[in-house]
Amino acid sequence: MSLYLILKFVHVVLAIIAVGANATYGVWLALGAREPQHLRILLRGIQFLDRRIANPAYGLLLLTGLAMVPVGHLNARTPWITVAMILFVVAVAVGVVGFGRAMERQIRAADGPGPTSDAYRRAASGARTWGLVFMIIVLVLVFDMVTKPAWW
Repeated sequence: MSLYLILKFVHVVLAIIAVGANATYGVWLALGAREPQHLRILLRGIQFLDRRIANPAYGLLLLTGLAMVPVGHLNARTPWITVAMILFVVAVAVGVVGFGRAMERQIRAADGPGPTSDAYRRAASGARTWGLVFMIIVLVLVFDMVTKPAWW
């Protein structure tokens, strides 16, 4: 088995872990809305998954993806690779600046005025919006990586 195939396998597993973890956030938030007495621990669980599982997996995705370029004799200027890199940078910015900060505001609002407050509703709406934007970018990125469209 070649080093390229090993890197590709690890890359795919990391993508499953990262995107899969992100995909669960909506489920956790829906459960929290139904059972507000558990909302604080659910929000911290999402934050833990994001910081300790998804984000490190995304970091390793970048490293394995970059490693596959020379190992697989790929051209970094190939359109689907260029698009993937641009989307990755945009996703990181949206994830850190948008979603990450919005989640922190949501947790502070849940701890402070509480989940029935206007502050919490605004923070939750912001986190939901940033999370949706992030997931759309990531899904376009996954589409790009899987299909390698020639029309880019």
